[in-house]
Amino acid sequence: MKIGIIFGGPSREREISFAGGRTVFDNLDKSLFEAVPVFADSLGNFILLDWHYIYKGTIRDFYPPVDVLPSTEHGLQMYLESLGQLSEEELNDIASRVGQRIHPHQFKNLFDFAFLTLHGPYGEDGSIQGLLEWYGIPYSGSGILPSAIGIDKIAQKALLQQHGFATPDYRILSLQEWHATQDRAALLDNLVDDLGLPLVLKAPHQGSSIGVSIIKEKNLQLFEEAVARSLFSLTIRKSDWNSKSANQQLNFIKTLTDIREGIGLPVQTQDGQLIYAPEELLSLLSATFSQNGPETITLTNVESETQVLIEAFINGREFSCIVVQDQAGHPIALPPTEIRKGGEVFDYRSKYLPGLSRKITPIDLPTEQIQEIRQQCERLYTSLGFNVYARLDGFITEAGDIFLNDPNTTSGMLPSSFFFHQAAEIGLNPSQFLTYIIRTSLSERVKSGKNTAYLTSLLKRLDSAMAKKRAHRHDKLRVGVIMGGYSSERHISVESGRNIYEKLASSTKYEPVPIFLTGNEESHQLYQIPINIMLKDNADDIKEKIEASEAGVPTHPVLAQIKEAASSITSLYAGNSLQKPQRLTYEQLQSLVDAVFIALHGRPGEDGELQTELEKYMIPYNGSGIQSSQVTINKFETNRILRENGVHVAEHMLAFKKDWQEDKDAFFQFIEERFAYPFIAKPADDGCSSAVKKIKTREELEAFSELIFRNSIEIPENPAQVLKLSFKEEVPMKGYFLIENLISREGAKHFLEITGGLLTSYGPNGRTEYEIFEASEALAEGEVLSLEEKFLAGEGQNITPARYARDPEERQRISDHVKQDLRRVAEILRIEGYARIDAFVRVHQDGKVETIIIEVNSLPGMTPATCIFHQTAINGYKPYDFIDRILQFGMERTKKVIS
Repeated sequence: MKIGIIFGGPSREREISFAGGRTVFDNLDKSLFEAVPVFADSLGNFILLDWHYIYKGTIRDFYPPVDVLPSTEHGLQMYLESLGQLSEEELNDIASRVGQRIHPHQFKNLFDFAFLTLHGPYGEDGSIQGLLEWYGIPYSGSGILPSAIGIDKIAQKALLQQHGFATPDYRILSLQEWHATQDRAALLDNLVDDLGLPLVLKAPHQGSSIGVSIIKEKNLQLFEEAVARSLFSLTIRKSDWNSKSANQQLNFIKTLTDIREGIGLPVQTQDGQLIYAPEELLSLLSATFSQNGPETITLTNVESETQVLIEAFINGREFSCIVVQDQAGHPIALPPTEIRKGGEVFDYRSKYLPGLSRKITPIDLPTEQIQEIRQQCERLYTSLGFNVYARLDGFITEAGDIFLNDPNTTSGMLPSSFFFHQAAEIGLNPSQFLTYIIRTSLSERVKSGKNTAYLTSLLKRLDSAMAKKRAHRHDKLRVGVIMGGYSSERHISVESGRNIYEKLASSTKYEPVPIFLTGNEESHQLYQIPINIMLKDNADDIKEKIEASEAGVPTHPVLAQIKEAASSITSLYAGNSLQKPQRLTYEQLQSLVDAVFIALHGRPGEDGELQTELEKYMIPYNGSGIQSSQVTINKFETNRILRENGVHVAEHMLAFKKDWQEDKDAFFQFIEERFAYPFIAKPADDGCSSAVKKIKTREELEAFSELIFRNSIEIPENPAQVLKLSFKEEVPMKGYFLIENLISREGAKHFLEITGGLLTSYGPNGRTEYEIFEASEALAEGEVLSLEEKFLAGEGQNITPARYARDPEERQRISDHVKQDLRRVAEILRIEGYARIDAFVRVHQDGKVETIIIEVNSLPGMTPATCIFHQTAINGYKPYDFIDRILQFGMERTKKVIS
């Protein structure tokens, strides 16, 4: 059955839609479905996308293609709408570079069913649903009317009140009323008198808390800014603009034109001038404010809101609840999840970046209150006529009052989203849940009375395929996916492990077994874990659940009841599944799996320790062998060996805690004699981007040393402030750290940071052969690449292949030179399986190419957004194909040892 996955779209949530579309593309059960990627661009055109582009980090990395973008001084990335008015011929040409432009009347020839991962306006409001109904295409989720209700926060208010649901007091402020108001201070006074403080201001037709503000005090300036934010408008003052440096002005433009946090593009000035591109806006502001022009400029997005919803603040605990329907069409509320935020608003970043908020499932309340939340959610689902599934958000107050305030017909579909997180509590992995959505949606479309015979035949075909799949469940290779660990990259490891699990779970060849590793540097333990624990927020949450199970804490009674209520669903889609964590010895692991995939980062995993244990029991594994892993985990040793073999690396030294403890001043002086500020400081034997800092002053060096050499897990406040550590950023405790000179341009005409992946196989003579991929160009927002930029969807900017030169032949010449350098590094270090090598590249005026190696990762991150998948796509490997090749090499290696 061909499933057209429609993702992207014009909304401000298009990047999350893009990442969600990739999740669905990867997780659809390959024994039942064929995925057809349909990218909707920001102007509403549909493109049958070449699958390679699905694995880009963001939409802007591939669309519009780099070669159609105007050349700009600052090289700012932009969306299609920033190219201005385009002709049909131009749109067709742009689309042809990434796939093929298609029209809705062609959908039926390309796919049988549309899986919608679109968000916000055009995707959740009934627009796409109506289009698909017109052309007779069955689609996922709710129909036209509930979708229209689900996107309109003002219409929701009236309906909630009509059906007897509690809702906070609210007022609606129209754009006309706002512009006509002479005394805005009096308006604020009236709103505070009516609604109290804080006030919550919302853009009524946006999702993901975009355009939301909370006003805690009666402050007119803050109120005006909040109204403008909800209207996607901004007034810029000449004095504010001119007080910024050139770099600050550039960063201001980046934030202003960001569709998630700013007002986006195109914008209109108060005199009607349209501005399409970020640099065009930069030029306009600079030119206008440098002359004797106006004191302010007001910019408004061309798709701005015309109303603001202003609500009374609810002081309560926030939750989100997925409601699904059983085989008979009755709603079942899954266990509500409490959202514990780092900030006041559960905004776009909090929803989609691990660590910025915590998901507690079920919400920590008495059973009766949890059941009351579920009952209210089920009642609302029915009252609004929702179908298949919905995500309902709300608050519960100290007094037990429940406010449901944001019913959504589409949920975010990132691997760790509520959508999958809560489905796992009834035993469905992502692949199984997607199958449930497709089959249940088909059943709902049959009820519409349109195309009944055709839809019924589709449903029968799917049921037959599902029965055949169940009959062959035991014919697969079992792969233990080991994730977690105790390094500062344990959360990224979980993201990687889940991604590997999900790719294998949807395959026809493998059955993955999730295994969590926990412990410390002295000893570690392995646990086979159920799917609901694997999909907890992060490694620490998983560890906490394992410890609770070992302590004999019983399953929450609400979870047991929901599992019972959902048994008709799970029996059809999931079959038998593990109920609680089980501790494993390596001997038990040997009998449980045919191979393992190590998804750990740092120690243990990349240091040879785990490989030693696996080899004792002849369990095949991915990646490099024991000796190579023992070298590459140690950045100092890696650099020493590479330097001895003539490879260009940074000047470096180790700084030891014992020297720091004996005489701090002498310790710092010794470093300063050998290295000029700025230089790089980082752990010598940990993961790739963990605690890597650019040190510019003695104060920063003192702060870094204090953090690395501290004796307790708590991070001291003062050095954290000096180094501007981000929220929840971790710094490992070590006995020494590595110092490297800062690699710089040094007169080169082109200078860039790259990350290059590789894959190994056995040649005809049994020798290891290397396939080196086109490297990615890594663009850091700050001074060094962060973990988030390397691994999280929508955060990093990775251009693949790297832009070594504008001329294609010259670019390829440089690329071939760099790839040869990376191959030599892999050969020297005896890398096996796969790896990622980070480096800087200098291209000099005379054409000479220098590759300066930074570090080698023998178990690179395998999160959905990591650029190694962009690279493998160029060579024709989808992520599953790449993972399959890695596992095949590991199994062949073990066979060679045994024979």
